[in-house]
Amino acid sequence: MRLIIRDDPDAASLYAANYIITRINQCNPTPDRPFVLGLPTGTTPVGVYKILVQKYKAGEISFRNVITFNMDEYVGLPRDSPESYHTFMWKHLFAHIDVEPRNVHILDGNAPDLDAECAAYEAAIAAVGGIDLFLAGIGEDGHIAFNEPGSSLVSRTRVKTLAYDTILANARFFGGDISKVPKMALTVGVQTVLDAHEVVVLVLGAKKALALQKTIECGVNHMWTLSALQLHRHPMIVVDEDATLELQIKTVKYFKSIEKVAQGQGFDQVIPAKVVTPRSDEKVTNCNSIYKGHVNVLKNELTNGHTNGFTNGLAAPVPKYPLRAVSPDFTPDRMQDRIVQIAD
Repeated sequence: MRLIIRDDPDAASLYAANYIITRINQCNPTPDRPFVLGLPTGTTPVGVYKILVQKYKAGEISFRNVITFNMDEYVGLPRDSPESYHTFMWKHLFAHIDVEPRNVHILDGNAPDLDAECAAYEAAIAAVGGIDLFLAGIGEDGHIAFNEPGSSLVSRTRVKTLAYDTILANARFFGGDISKVPKMALTVGVQTVLDAHEVVVLVLGAKKALALQKTIECGVNHMWTLSALQLHRHPMIVVDEDATLELQIKTVKYFKSIEKVAQGQGFDQVIPAKVVTPRSDEKVTNCNSIYKGHVNVLKNELTNGHTNGFTNGLAAPVPKYPLRAVSPDFTPDRMQDRIVQIAD
């Protein structure tokens, strides 16, 4: 794991934004070989989005051949609501860059079949060959996306009930009125994030310090879902100084020393693009073709003839298999009964 420590939120956001730009430019995306980017919402990534917009206007980056998948969306909140994540993303990023609207994917919290919507979202990610880089933030309780404490670390995109602390924290976006905050959301799963070729997490402020400490210095724990990042091949966490307040001094010095040594050798802590995205041109082209075909299938296989308003092909399909696993009935027995008797 790489831990990048910067003096303040602006410096940390700048590092994360430049890292994303470098990754996209390294991959030199084309229509047949797009770059797939996962994106979060909330106050943490706003600084990153602001810099990405500035860099785009300066001609340093183009998003024309970038496909995006957002982490989550509230259930039951109108898409055009000022508090919806659709509105958030277009306000802070999409409306100011050259991303193709058909390449923008955000979960529909008003879909007629929420389970089918989640299944379609996972299928759409798989159809484009997976996510190249997933940018993420965390909650004060260490949750990533809306994977609240206690979430399965192998979870996929699904409907999730929000924890009271999360509802309370998000009340600031609803005029401080907790009753207006949706109690459920659609979210990518922990495993969905871990399946990305690379994950970059931005952690800012003293309120996130305990969550960072649990992630860096403690073991993998479903009560701190970000800790699952320890199992990823190429994770990086970018933080400001305040976010390190709960870390041991030797931990902070260790990660700072690694970066200093790397810079002294004339390179940054950047993983070669071929290592992060080991996809051949042929494979990606095929994935893109599969995605186009999958979109057409989803458009034709609408649940009960309804549409969820998407123009990007994420209409809820008719499920061909049970979307929720059914646990078998528990039959009490004794361990002694399971012992195979060996004949004399």
